[in-house]
Amino acid sequence: MADVVSLWDSSGGRAQNPERKLHLRMAEAILFASREPLSEAELGRRMPEGIEIRPLLLELQQVYAARGVTLRRIGEHWAFRTADDLRFLLQHETVEQRKLSRAALETLSIIAYHQPVTRAEIEEIRGVSTSKGIMDVLLETGWVRLRGRRRVPGRPVTFGTTPAFLDHFGLEAITDLPGLAELKGAGLLEAAIPAGMQSPEPRDDEELHPDEDPLDEGDQTGFADGEDPAGEEEADGDATRD
Repeated sequence: MADVVSLWDSSGGRAQNPERKLHLRMAEAILFASREPLSEAELGRRMPEGIEIRPLLLELQQVYAARGVTLRRIGEHWAFRTADDLRFLLQHETVEQRKLSRAALETLSIIAYHQPVTRAEIEEIRGVSTSKGIMDVLLETGWVRLRGRRRVPGRPVTFGTTPAFLDHFGLEAITDLPGLAELKGAGLLEAAIPAGMQSPEPRDDEELHPDEDPLDEGDQTGFADGEDPAGEEEADGDATRD
């Protein structure tokens, strides 16, 4: 990767003192070496004390704006990624994943737009039962996670998306998703949306909502072992297709 100072100078950036240039290079090196996107807090712990991380990242993002590799914000995390218009060059490097079924894609869309959402609420929107197998497949992709438990009788588990979901679909935040009308036009939300169901809030973080409790101990491992912590009936249905 080219030296960040050279990139900045060639892009017509403002003159900077040596210390600022060093901080840019340090942030660049840490992000480039990281296998996973880093949060501002994680980056801050690796940088000298007293540095404002957000302005540094925005400056570095500007430096790489027109390059083949760009600095992207992915939810609350940051990472270097191939520029959108050059992704086709790396398609042969991507390991082909098994395609999700239509039911799984529809379920994923509902989770993305209505999180936090329970399985019963997903079924209400879809108008059909949603099998635990579908939820298992979505959890295995790493795009969906167990968030918490709804404060209602039965305390069903709530589901939400992960930073990996944003990263895979090239989104900075959940609010960058297409509008509900576009999603319906694609045939992924054919049923009527129940009253009270809303699009995601502008903030995209991992905090529990006021009507959610933390997960119970063992929820994560129980789901992975085949148990259904949501306490909702299972339905038949394939989650993937060849």
